[in-house]
Amino acid sequence: MPVLGVIPARLGSSRLPRKPLLPLGGEPLIVVVTRRIAELGICDRLVVATDAREIAKVVENAGFEAVMTSLDHASGTERVAEVIANPAFSDFHFILNVQGDEPFVAAAAVRGALACLEGGDPLGTAAGSLDRALVNDPSRVKVVVDARGRAVYFSRAPIPFDRDGKGEVVYHQHVGVYAYTREALEAWVRLPPVPEEQWERLEQLRPLLHGIPMGVTLFDGPAAPGIDTPADLKWAEAEITRHLREVSP
Repeated sequence: MPVLGVIPARLGSSRLPRKPLLPLGGEPLIVVVTRRIAELGICDRLVVATDAREIAKVVENAGFEAVMTSLDHASGTERVAEVIANPAFSDFHFILNVQGDEPFVAAAAVRGALACLEGGDPLGTAAGSLDRALVNDPSRVKVVVDARGRAVYFSRAPIPFDRDGKGEVVYHQHVGVYAYTREALEAWVRLPPVPEEQWERLEQLRPLLHGIPMGVTLFDGPAAPGIDTPADLKWAEAEITRHLREVSP
């Protein structure tokens, strides 16, 4: 089944202004993320969906494809849905959404989200392991998965709760990757918001609490953090620098 990869990127980030254009390893962040996904070789077509010509220009100058979308979208999923409404993308039934601030997204997360669709789930995502020392960090979204491998709930709070304090709870950190069938994506954006989505500021709670199943691939190793704050960007720059030193002769 052909896969359309879409990387949503908006200019108006409140916590980190002009985030997609900020430099990481000498290139704009959005270019680093786009190249990362392109190199995985799993998308038959890959586009950046943006609301800013500045972003589109740097993406196109790097040799990738950009699509202009509305300024009015409340989520990345809404932006992706606008892309697939274009007749130019009508041949794609599987759609992959990788957030534009995930430069270190694990290949296992991307492939795992798509594997959920191949296994029959209408929606798919992924989660890695989470150190107990980090479970109270609200920027690290936790997910509880049922025995069928589907999401039960996502939260910024530490779930499951370790009531007895034995330290035996296993936590899974959600990764900013979604895979959708075309029908599930179109259904998602037609649904009314749910209170939990607004309280937690987590868009994925909308389809989940309306009853659309979402498969979750659990992969070994920690989930790499996205870039949300200046501290995240500083950490990412150090990681890029370290990697370059390791691979240089």
